[in-house]
Amino acid sequence: MIYHVVPLTVWNAAPGQAYAPASLAEEGFVHCSPDEATTLAVVNAFYQDAPGPLLVLALDEARLTSRVEWEAAAPAPPPGVCGDVLFPHVFGPLDRDAVDHVLEVRWDDEGRAAGLSDTAG
Repeated sequence: MIYHVVPLTVWNAAPGQAYAPASLAEEGFVHCSPDEATTLAVVNAFYQDAPGPLLVLALDEARLTSRVEWEAAAPAPPPGVCGDVLFPHVFGPLDRDAVDHVLEVRWDDEGRAAGLSDTAG
């Protein structure tokens, strides 16, 4: 599994279409994470002000039709992630059929991502 963070409202905006976040047009790929712990670090570094609820798509890499490349974080990984961790970048839209399951970010009392919970998503 690889993981992608998305606000619920964005994920639900076009349910009949492949999902193509802004990063695909802006950077040429969709940012993903290699595991749940790294995903939580990404949420804490980049999604503190994102509208909630915040979902994490668990993607079956084999079911994606777009190319996936594992690359180093640039310029650096988020705090708490080792510098040698590679991140999966998807060079095209995310096929909804590739979503194995959907998780929701759980927040602690200080507003930090503390874990992921199963959803009916």
